[in-house]
Amino acid sequence: MSFTLEICAASVASCIAAEKGGANRIELCDNLLEGGTTPSYATIAVAREKVKIDIYPIIRPRGGDFLYSDLEFEVMKRDIQMCKQLGCNGVVIGILTPDGRVDKKRCKELVDLAWPLGVTFHRAFDMTDNPFEALEDIISIGCERILTSGARNTAVEGAELLKDLVIRANDRIAIMAGSGVRANNIATLIKTTDVREFHTSAKAYEDSHMVYRNPNVSMGGIPGVPEYGISQTQQSEVLLIRETAEKTLHDLGE
Repeated sequence: MSFTLEICAASVASCIAAEKGGANRIELCDNLLEGGTTPSYATIAVAREKVKIDIYPIIRPRGGDFLYSDLEFEVMKRDIQMCKQLGCNGVVIGILTPDGRVDKKRCKELVDLAWPLGVTFHRAFDMTDNPFEALEDIISIGCERILTSGARNTAVEGAELLKDLVIRANDRIAIMAGSGVRANNIATLIKTTDVREFHTSAKAYEDSHMVYRNPNVSMGGIPGVPEYGISQTQQSEVLLIRETAEKTLHDLGE
């Protein structure tokens, strides 16, 4: 079974770094601190011009929960049409019902609208009340993969469920592990979960080139996030994750 590495990129520069590092696919997002929202038209267009690997923009009109109004659903449909026009390879979706189940009707409508593009169901999956029921629902609506941390904050914490999902999926849909995936744990995740698709931002904060910095004003105000730091995917980290995974698979005889 082959190894697939998807990079969650929040800028065109991160897309370029992902490709140079050996990523197979990009989940293109904005606002990673909110879990990712739909990037702008221009970001998608320029990214498509600059990289050759697959691009899957996330279709998520806002942060917060995954229960959307009719107006938000209309925005999601328009964004999918935009992604098709811009030559994307797929999109990333996820809509839930108030009781924590997959909204099969609306999600199926988005999958049909996206065709022939591929569709990933994102970590809204981790917020469902029954992951095995959600797995069957997502298979039934035609998604090609599920991005999940195993219903925990990180994939390492959710490793047991990830393994169970791979078994239950039985090659009917790909299970892609995400959240907290790094070079220092990819080998363990491969061995303990049998997952072969992984998702990570591989990012670090690069210092701003601003010389003048006003000490009296904070534009971000988020604990742990540098005011003058730019979050960007690191080519070296992508490469290290890929090399570590390939060595692990080689040692396993795959």
